Amino acid sequence: MAKKKTDNDIKENILPESPCIEQHITDTLEENYMPYAMSVIVSRAIPEIDGLKPSHRKLLYTMYKKGLISGSRTKSANIVGETMKLNPHGDMAIYETMVRMTRDHSALLHPYVDSKGNFGKHYSRDMAFAAPRYTEAKLEKICEELFKDIDKDTVDFVDNYDGEMKEPTLLPVTFPTILVNPNQGVAVGMATNICSFNLHEVCDATCAYIDNKQADLLQYITAPDFSTGGTVIYTKKILESIIESGRGSVKIRGKYRFDKKSNCVEIFEIPYSTTSEAIMEEIIKVVKEGKIKDILDVRDETDLSGLKITIDIRKSADAEEIMNKLYKFTSLESSFACNFNVLINGRPNVLGVRSLIDEWLKFRMSCIKRQLAYEIKQKKDRLHLLKGLDKILLDIDKAIKIIRETEHDDLVIPNLMWGFGIDEIQANFIAEIKLRNLNKEYILNKLAEIERLLKDIEDMEDMLNKDNRIKTRIKHELRAIEKKYARDRLTDVINEEEVTVITTEHLIEEYNLKIFLTKDGYIKKIPLTALRSSPEQKLKEGDIIIQEAEWHNKSEIIFVSDKQAVYKMKIHELPDCKAGALGDYLQNVLGLENDEHIVYFIVTDDYAGEILFAYENGKVSRVPLSVYETKNNRKKLINAYGSASPLVDVLFIKEEIEVALCSSNDRILVMNSSLVPLKTTKSTQGVQVLKLKKDYKLKYMKQADSCGFADYKVYRTKNIPIAGSFIKDADKPGEQLTLF
Repeated sequence: MAKKKTDNDIKENILPESPCIEQHITDTLEENYMPYAMSVIVSRAIPEIDGLKPSHRKLLYTMYKKGLISGSRTKSANIVGETMKLNPHGDMAIYETMVRMTRDHSALLHPYVDSKGNFGKHYSRDMAFAAPRYTEAKLEKICEELFKDIDKDTVDFVDNYDGEMKEPTLLPVTFPTILVNPNQGVAVGMATNICSFNLHEVCDATCAYIDNKQADLLQYITAPDFSTGGTVIYTKKILESIIESGRGSVKIRGKYRFDKKSNCVEIFEIPYSTTSEAIMEEIIKVVKEGKIKDILDVRDETDLSGLKITIDIRKSADAEEIMNKLYKFTSLESSFACNFNVLINGRPNVLGVRSLIDEWLKFRMSCIKRQLAYEIKQKKDRLHLLKGLDKILLDIDKAIKIIRETEHDDLVIPNLMWGFGIDEIQANFIAEIKLRNLNKEYILNKLAEIERLLKDIEDMEDMLNKDNRIKTRIKHELRAIEKKYARDRLTDVINEEEVTVITTEHLIEEYNLKIFLTKDGYIKKIPLTALRSSPEQKLKEGDIIIQEAEWHNKSEIIFVSDKQAVYKMKIHELPDCKAGALGDYLQNVLGLENDEHIVYFIVTDDYAGEILFAYENGKVSRVPLSVYETKNNRKKLINAYGSASPLVDVLFIKEEIEVALCSSNDRILVMNSSLVPLKTTKSTQGVQVLKLKKDYKLKYMKQADSCGFADYKVYRTKNIPIAGSFIKDADKPGEQLTLF
């Protein structure tokens, strides 16, 4: 039976604790974190001047070495497997890199991989690509321009990760691929987001830059061009920033068409930075929130012919207005934030289009110079051989005699060298010439080749020493590429002045309505359609309607209180109400004081017109409504009218009217409103209109033709102040109403 271990036995078997070593956080970051950060920046996330990240470059070079630039397609799994010799990552990571570069995925403006099979779509989040064993691929024809003269020492080669192969550090691209295809990446502490530009425009801009470094590139580059199409909203200031600094946010809109027959909107192009599923989810959310009420259904009808999001709308709806709202509320209009962060000689730099063209031009000139140096050496080596042959051809019989009289094979070369004064390389070349080639035609051809080589070497050395000739060659190459591969723009451009900017005003539903104010402080906003079906108003017991007005929803309403205050709000901010409801209590809506009451309201679109304020002391003030208009949309204005005497009545007028004033001792005065001078000061105390004896006060002010007088003209006066005339017996029946 096993002996039970004691605590001491267990402690004896425990290894001694390793000593704790203190280390400053800065040292830890420098030793552990910084190498990781630099590896991500330099070897993974940020592209270089050839427009490629290492993963892209390794994949394309693998396909190039497999002969897939001219051969037939092969299974994607084969490509992925071969690429793993250069790229020590999982097969799916490599395959996803290839997917993004394929024609079928539609992520690049000029795809590098000719694909067959399901590779998903850039504009779809849920459309998954097929496994690599099912799909096939090869290089697109444009890749010839990526690898041109790569075998002529145009770029540096380094060992792969296990030292068994060589791979290029850059590709000798013959056009600015960094600008022609988009590139995105997130590194440590930095990121890159490069949009694509039209190949035709980039070639034109590069040629213009070669001719003049100060050229206005905006004359050649209109705006970014995206593989998913859409419409760029052109803003000159932003485009200038992208050209010069490499930063700026470009707004892109989707494209749509309206099908009158089926009364639906079809979205067939969307911004590059979003997906069809995201847009549909946002449309559904907007409809549920009630921001757009005329959308009946939305569905994805994408098929083999391409993207299509169909939106069914009401027959009475305005398709353009709906789309403008969708641009406002969904990613159907989104921004592409440019951040042209590129590795230049191993260091990240944020460069504008102009600087990128300049760096690419330096790189391309370096490639051509290396190619020229390589070809000059090749031709000089060939010339060296032919010059040795030239010496032999002067006395072929002597050469034959030397070879025939040489007893040992290993002495043929030394004897030829001694006999004709040539070096070992030349002697080896001559010794390998077949006997049948020692004829007149062969000799003449070799002599002519010497002359051609001399001319070629002279021309190449001249070009190598003249940058202008190299730049001219680059321009010719660009024009040839432009002619062969350039296409019309996929993304349209509209000026920002042509865009309808959706404001809060556009989002307010417009309809006719009627507003009712009650004595107890309730406000009711009722659409006319609802009022026609149920015209009878429900009120609190003992409450009465003191004012009503028919208006529309996109206006402002101004409330006058009995505490020298004016409250303002938008009519659409008041909730719709039914006639059978009590309405909204203004004490809560406006935040009134406990003893404060609303006595009058005014609805307006443009603040035109005037307000007449009548006070108990018989004074009246006339103030233009415009003095209550504020730029900062203040909700409450204090000292809104005179304070010397309590307010009796308020009248809003748009033109001169006849006004009737009545005192508490039944004296009536009718006058034209123009007799009261217009004052632009809100708190003006007014002018005396009705002369009042002690203990009497003004009882009401009304529009004369609404007082029910048999003939209000008998009370009219042209001069103020005046005591007024006693009310006629014929006008006494029916007690006059006041607002209090």
